[in-house]
Amino acid sequence: MVILQVEGSLTCTSRVEGLKHSVFRIVRDTAGKRQVASDPVGCKPGDWVFLSTGTAARFGCGDPETLTDLSILGIIDQWPPLEEIGAKASL
Repeated sequence: MVILQVEGSLTCTSRVEGLKHSVFRIVRDTAGKRQVASDPVGCKPGDWVFLSTGTAARFGCGDPETLTDLSILGIIDQWPPLEEIGAKASL
């Protein structure tokens, strides 16, 4: 699993049938790299989320037939800042 931040939505009016009626979000890591993930939980821009990749992402959508390899599985309500995590790791 990975932790990324939701940057916005992606609208696709034309798509293959295997994508079903998935909602897509643009997510980015702390370095600014963007990716697109399916969103079965209903995130909004600014949310920090945890995601699953590969085959597990399809099961996370609730339908293993959905063609996705990155799915948002949950919205993170609270977690320590990266600086705090780094300080604890160096102790």
